[in-house]
Amino acid sequence: MQSLAIVGAQWGDEGKGKITDLLSKRCDVVVRYQGGNNAGHTIIVSGQKTVLHIIPSGILHPHCVSIIGHGVVVDPHAFNEEFDQISKVCSITPENLKISTNASVITSYHKILDAAREGQGPVKIGTTGKGIGPCYEDKIGRKGIKLRDLSNKNVLFEKLKQSFIEKEILLKELYHSEFPSIEEECDNLYQAGQRILPFLTDTFSYIDHAVQNGKKVLYEGAQGILLDIDYGSYPFVTSSNTSYGGIYTGAGIPGKLIDEVIGITKAYTTRVGTGPFPTELNDEMGKFIQTKGKEIGATTGRDRRCGWLDLPLLKYTVKASQLTSLALTKLDILAGLDSLKVCYAYQYEGSEIDCAYPGIDLEKVTPLYKDLKPFHDDFSSDKLSKELNEYIDIIEKTCQVPIGIMAYGPEREEIQFRKQYF
Repeated sequence: MQSLAIVGAQWGDEGKGKITDLLSKRCDVVVRYQGGNNAGHTIIVSGQKTVLHIIPSGILHPHCVSIIGHGVVVDPHAFNEEFDQISKVCSITPENLKISTNASVITSYHKILDAAREGQGPVKIGTTGKGIGPCYEDKIGRKGIKLRDLSNKNVLFEKLKQSFIEKEILLKELYHSEFPSIEEECDNLYQAGQRILPFLTDTFSYIDHAVQNGKKVLYEGAQGILLDIDYGSYPFVTSSNTSYGGIYTGAGIPGKLIDEVIGITKAYTTRVGTGPFPTELNDEMGKFIQTKGKEIGATTGRDRRCGWLDLPLLKYTVKASQLTSLALTKLDILAGLDSLKVCYAYQYEGSEIDCAYPGIDLEKVTPLYKDLKPFHDDFSSDKLSKELNEYIDIIEKTCQVPIGIMAYGPEREEIQFRKQYF
């Protein structure tokens, strides 16, 4: 195995940071390929918590080279703040962190516009307000700012001026928002960008040479497949391709296919923000899982909605992102419950369906549950109870892929590998 991808198999927040951190130890290069600082990957080592928003999780391993690919959108100010914070934990140099010259820049205008739309729009998407969506809009509209533009103040000013023509009308006339002048924005971005310039490189060619030289490459996704702009529960999604396909558009793996694609899924289901959630528990059980699981967003600080594991959705994400195995996290949160259920299918328009294809309106489905015997494992040994094995078995049989990893706590060592990776 030379290449491996880690993808969120739900609505994000599945525990990708910990899995990436552990597998980074076994590889040479870790690549982030989409999203921005709207992600939050939490890693806990010996009780010390580190939250990464844009810097890849491989940065905690000295032998790894971490790469921010061209599909990522970068807020220079947020990057510098994270850099300062993470530098207290580990060394970050141009040798172990490389950033694509073609990554898009998030400006103050993007963040102001993002917040204004969410505050005044008819539909609340649940955006983090960090300017991710408007930045991707400019990228697709071919008027975005690239990190390489931060090296030339005159070029930066002209591109900002072109990009600001429409935004000025929106911010001034429609949203009545205050905003910095182009001169102020240019100065701020240029100054913040000077700290980023030493890390800029052609990351596509770097990955190409790494693959040719037999290096082991891990691709780290942000958010989850159900938030994918194309495969997710639109419009309550993020603005990038969070699925397997985003690797090819946001970073590249020249001349190769990915050997293994691990989908990270909680043993139950959570979601932050608005949008359909068929198995949501609006009762004491939901509150108990939320409290025990400490279900608060690492980036947003918002409470996560909680529900039973949704197998039709998981089966869909396996198909949508060509997952080859699953990592099941937070099993310890379900251990010891008085009751345990799993959604095995939906009732929808008079039929029973077991895969949540995107043509299905999730607002109109009725989840069908199977009652399972609760498990009470304390995970003090590798031996699993009959009840937990039954829980694992129904997931594997429904999704037709193996569970290769089980995690039952936040620490690095609270994990069991059932499959060999790298």
